[in-house]
Amino acid sequence: MSNGTVGSADNAHPEEKKKEKKLTLKQTAANDIYAMKLANEYSRPMVICALLNWLLGYGEWVFFEGVYIRKIIEAVDTQSSFRSVMTFILITAGVFFLVKLYKHYADNVVFPLESIKLYGGVYKKLFAKAKNVELRCYEDSDFYDRYTMAMDGADEKILAIVKAFFGVIFGAFALGAVFYLMFQIDRYAVLFIISPLIGNFIFGNYKQKYEYKRYQEQVPNNKVHNYVGRMMYLPDGAKELRLSNVFNLLKRQYQDATKRNVSAAEKYAFANCSLSFWRITFTFTVIFEGMLLYGIYRNRVSGTVTLAQLAIMTSLMVAMSWILIRVFENLMELIKNGVFINNLRGFLEYEEKIPQDQSGIIPESFESLEFKDVCFSYKDEETIRDLSFKIEKNDIVALVGHNGAGKTTIIKLLLRFYDPSSGEILLNGRNIKEYDLRAYRRLFATTFQDFAIFATSIKDNVLMGRHYENEDEIVHRALRRAGILEKVQSLPKGTDTIMTKEFDEKGEVFSGGQHQKLAVARTFAKESPVKIFDEPSSALDPIAEYELFKNIMKEGRDHTMIFISHRLSSVKNCDKVFMLEKGTIIERGSHKELIDSRGKYAKMYIRQAMNYLAVENEEEVIL
Repeated sequence: MSNGTVGSADNAHPEEKKKEKKLTLKQTAANDIYAMKLANEYSRPMVICALLNWLLGYGEWVFFEGVYIRKIIEAVDTQSSFRSVMTFILITAGVFFLVKLYKHYADNVVFPLESIKLYGGVYKKLFAKAKNVELRCYEDSDFYDRYTMAMDGADEKILAIVKAFFGVIFGAFALGAVFYLMFQIDRYAVLFIISPLIGNFIFGNYKQKYEYKRYQEQVPNNKVHNYVGRMMYLPDGAKELRLSNVFNLLKRQYQDATKRNVSAAEKYAFANCSLSFWRITFTFTVIFEGMLLYGIYRNRVSGTVTLAQLAIMTSLMVAMSWILIRVFENLMELIKNGVFINNLRGFLEYEEKIPQDQSGIIPESFESLEFKDVCFSYKDEETIRDLSFKIEKNDIVALVGHNGAGKTTIIKLLLRFYDPSSGEILLNGRNIKEYDLRAYRRLFATTFQDFAIFATSIKDNVLMGRHYENEDEIVHRALRRAGILEKVQSLPKGTDTIMTKEFDEKGEVFSGGQHQKLAVARTFAKESPVKIFDEPSSALDPIAEYELFKNIMKEGRDHTMIFISHRLSSVKNCDKVFMLEKGTIIERGSHKELIDSRGKYAKMYIRQAMNYLAVENEEEVIL
């Protein structure tokens, strides 16, 4: 990664993270140029329009204050003909009118339309990157904070940079022109430019820095505000909010975040107020009052400046002050947004450790999958250690164990959401890192315990963007195997029913068990040689669970099956059972072999059976 880019998922030293936030002017300028390139890529007309806007705007300003006013005053002094004066005024007015007309068109037509194109292009790029980064990035709070800032009005910040970029360039030329015109009248008067320079580039610069520090401190609190806001209107926690006091907890979180935001604002309030006062004083008061007193002295006391020259000089000084203010404002916009763009640039330039688009060998089939001495650490805590096992084609395998044993982590390693810290995972005898990642993952159809239901149709929720020739048939078969077809067919729109009420008031909201069945149907629908079920029946009643596992076993006739389950009664018909504890396999074998060995698996099975059968004696459990 380059210049202060988004940190990796690896834990960085706190001092290093602080250093990352401090950007040099060179780095900020590089970020601004990066933003200009993005703007030019997605909206070149907007860039050209911004260039012309500032060129014509500053040209109009310099001409009016430095040429137009002088010509009028000189015409009055020399008693030029009324006709020549009016001709000059009318031509100037016509040109100014055309310039205003163009700027009005640019501001109200070009920029709004091109901003939409810029928004679409930038966020398409951001979403593509978000899909491509590894899962661990989203579980790293520092990375996620930067990602949040990168997404925070990225298009607006790029647009602000485009406008400010040419404002600084052409503003510098305009300042040079006004400076030259003033110098011709009074070489000492140009010294007054020091005052607004101090006001803007010293006091104004510090003010911008304090404002950015305040923004950084408020970002985590704004995330809390957004989260609580979502929970207030999304259905996710609606029942709990009404049946418990969790609202008070969320309210307290919101209030605490608000207090921290207020504290951050108070922390920098005095500095910002003081800097604003001194900036305005040096930028306006000193130069305007000082210039007026100086001009009066030169005209009334020393008699070295005529009244006409005084009027022109005052006009030019006003123009210089406002041009300087605009240049500073644009420069501060470049600096401020250049710092913000650093998060965007860092995110887009982040080099993924497991990129979604990683190319490699295309796997032609699934013959075997093997873990060899695999270890994995997450946030310096070892969760998988010395793990070795092998799954052959058409095996039906169960991973069992208590919560935190590492079962789901194994699936994430298998799917290459993570890579092992040491050891290797082999597909058909070859390290899975050598395969094309998308092609490799297509070998697996997976139902996760923490699945998501999307605000699309039931059909789309089953197919998940995949297309087949006989889609309706595949969807119906998958829903039937998952045990939810009858429910879906009872709905007025059947498989075209929209899930959730996010975008459709008539959208369907299933129960937890029905949602789980819908998620399981995805795995049945996907044409992959390996089917993975992570706690597929946790929300189901015993009868529904029995039917589901019966269908899963039928699926296993033609597929390799891997599933995780706390309920050991569901693994009795598996070919292989791996009992996990603290990230490693402590027992392996068939259900019967493990029961006969009378180890931890047998004890866990007997305990569950006793609870299910409501008996108190182990002898009463039929093994």
